[in-house]
Amino acid sequence: MAEKRIVVGISGATGPQYGIRMLQVLRDLGVETHLVLSQASRRNIVLESDWKVEDVERLAAVSYDPDDVGAAIASGSFLTDGMVIAPCSVKSASAIANSYNENLLVRAADVTLKERRDLIILFRETPLHKGHLNILSRCADLGAVILPPMVSFYHRPTTVQEIVDQTVGKALDALKIEHDLFRRWKGSDIAVVK
Repeated sequence: MAEKRIVVGISGATGPQYGIRMLQVLRDLGVETHLVLSQASRRNIVLESDWKVEDVERLAAVSYDPDDVGAAIASGSFLTDGMVIAPCSVKSASAIANSYNENLLVRAADVTLKERRDLIILFRETPLHKGHLNILSRCADLGAVILPPMVSFYHRPTTVQEIVDQTVGKALDALKIEHDLFRRWKGSDIAVVK
């Protein structure tokens, strides 16, 4: 096994840029990536970015058909260091919460949880109703880390790329992978005027 091996899922939620950037960064860090794109994510990649689906797939060491529930990442005996779903739709989160393994993305997430590996979910929906909160609570109860892409300003982002990088960096932190995607908080030396 490579030094690190991470499964990356990109679901049909808005924001495939998060998953694409995750793949770029992991590749640059020498991490072996195994990618599964949902059918809906393939459409969103074309709608929301300048990327072609084939080019996104080439960022990963291995890319899988989302209908191939017999793929390597569908088994716990295939060792990984965790999985990130970036972004994660309500549909995918609901399937994960209920162990409804209708496709390889959800099956890989289910395997990650059952093997007690890190599963990071970049949930993309707003506003949230009680059903969404119940789904996320159930995913958390199963062991997933719920990491919605929340904009942070302490590092003073000036581009969309810096905003994306901060969220990708937070996901990498949750996966225990070192990076330098954003400036870390070291405390404030600014006097607050009262």
